[in-house]
Amino acid sequence: MIRVVLDTNVLVSALLKPDSTPELVISLIFEKQAILCVSDAIFTEYEEVLSREKFWSLDLKKVKRFLSRLNGQALWVVPKTPLDIIGTDPTDNRFLECAQEAKADFLITGNTRHFPFKKFQKTRIVSPAEFLTIIAKRLPI
Repeated sequence: MIRVVLDTNVLVSALLKPDSTPELVISLIFEKQAILCVSDAIFTEYEEVLSREKFWSLDLKKVKRFLSRLNGQALWVVPKTPLDIIGTDPTDNRFLECAQEAKADFLITGNTRHFPFKKFQKTRIVSPAEFLTIIAKRLPI
């Protein structure tokens, strides 16, 4: 099965924009068409970002259920090799560390410009739309 790492902006967009491309990516995870790979650092970032005041308009119970569901379905990894590849936002290195440890097929981000390369080891770095285009060719109808 396809393994993915999701940048936090994909989760935020999925919650803020129902029926959006990021929400469709999340639905593939919930439907077990893809495996979400996370580490403690990434999941902590998900929780921290979604608790920020600017997202208080979101239904707190919905956010908690959403995170709980992701938590329960995720493949949890413990990265063994710290990386310092991305200098513009060093926290983005946590996503690469997770992808490396999980041997993820894709790192999906709404900010591909934060990752100055299209591939990191075996992991392709793509936008949600690019991921859906690629995955549509692989999934049975």
